[in-house]
Amino acid sequence: MAYEFDTHIAVTPRDDDRYDAVLDEGWSVGGGINGGYLLAVVGNALKAHLPTKPDPITVSAYYLSAAVAGPATVVVDVRREGGRTAVASIDLQQDGVTRITALATYGDLSRDAGDVRTTAPEIELPPIEQCVRNTDAPPEVLALAPMMRRFDMRFPADQAGWAVGAPAKQGVLGAWFKLADGREPDPIELLMVLDALPPVTFDLGLIGWAPTLELTAHVRARPAPGWLKVRHATRNIAGGMFEEDCEIWDSAGRLVAQSRQLALLPRMPA
Repeated sequence: MAYEFDTHIAVTPRDDDRYDAVLDEGWSVGGGINGGYLLAVVGNALKAHLPTKPDPITVSAYYLSAAVAGPATVVVDVRREGGRTAVASIDLQQDGVTRITALATYGDLSRDAGDVRTTAPEIELPPIEQCVRNTDAPPEVLALAPMMRRFDMRFPADQAGWAVGAPAKQGVLGAWFKLADGREPDPIELLMVLDALPPVTFDLGLIGWAPTLELTAHVRARPAPGWLKVRHATRNIAGGMFEEDCEIWDSAGRLVAQSRQLALLPRMPA
């Protein structure tokens, strides 16, 4: 079965270090294309470039300009390849303008698949059937982020008040997550999921596009099939920016991915 996500992150080799991609408009949010989706596109190019080391371990990306729907080029430069990991730089470009520049370490997460340990408490969410669907958000929110239609997200009722003008103001957003077409999660998808929920500033009553400046992702294991549990949290706003920490837990109760990003606060209406 062909899944929508795989089609949208597909890359085609052009020469030894360049891949062509087409950014799908269905991943737009605010004034550009979602940063997590872009991270999955460049991550997929690197997976194609390093077939013996197909999995992202860490990716640190800087977002230099807003991407738009349409053709893009991913340029890969392998800086070092050893027996266990490879390190490469990646640029995503459109019409000669760099949208993202990143440095990544790739490997094979199946190598130590049975060794996943953590002292972190697992995310607690109400049962899925008791949570609020993302598709129940007001039309103006769905219009701001058409990409939300790609997902099935279920929010705890006490963390969904932002959608009706009653944010909890705790700086936390959590949700059950899966792709709308039922595709099972893998490490490349996790790169997207780390930036898939609404900005955590929504819970602070700050609604709007929050452009990412920098995002560092750590993928710790290949996720088990089934629903993911995702949580975004922030503790500090300063200088018109905020940090957003994300955790992803799989259906086996394992912490499979983490990230921290620095983003601009949404611009409030005048």
